[in-house]
Amino acid sequence: MVASAGNATTLISQQTEIVGDLYFTGTLEVEGKIKGNIFAHAETDCEIRIRENGFIQGDIRAPNIIINGIVEGDVYSTSQLELAAKGKVYGAVYYHLIEMVMGSELNGTLTHGIPQQMENEVTLFASSRSDPKDSTNTSEDKTPLPELLFNEE
Repeated sequence: MVASAGNATTLISQQTEIVGDLYFTGTLEVEGKIKGNIFAHAETDCEIRIRENGFIQGDIRAPNIIINGIVEGDVYSTSQLELAAKGKVYGAVYYHLIEMVMGSELNGTLTHGIPQQMENEVTLFASSRSDPKDSTNTSEDKTPLPELLFNEE
């Protein structure tokens, strides 16, 4: 999987822990811990790689995902998903294309395709993301992103 969303690569190192949602473009390499949801920009070919020591407690929504660490949450891949030999997922997995290497674990459900609601919500993320510093935004434009992407039902 090759990310073509520019040359931007973000590394969350092994000694780093992030608490809160994370939004990215390009490539995201996770060797540390993230306790929150991860969102890739919808209109790019972003990639997230969870390394062997990486730990995610939250949902992941990205086109290309490689998991060789632990994910406790749902995974939504609109392009390619790879569960590497030491990858473990505890949650629902939604995918377009998937590769599972011997030794990987999935403890949850596996569903081919992305729920229609999620596709609509990702489009909202791509089209309504606005600069929070822009004072010309109306109150409608300042809806927090997690509410756009997560409709609790």
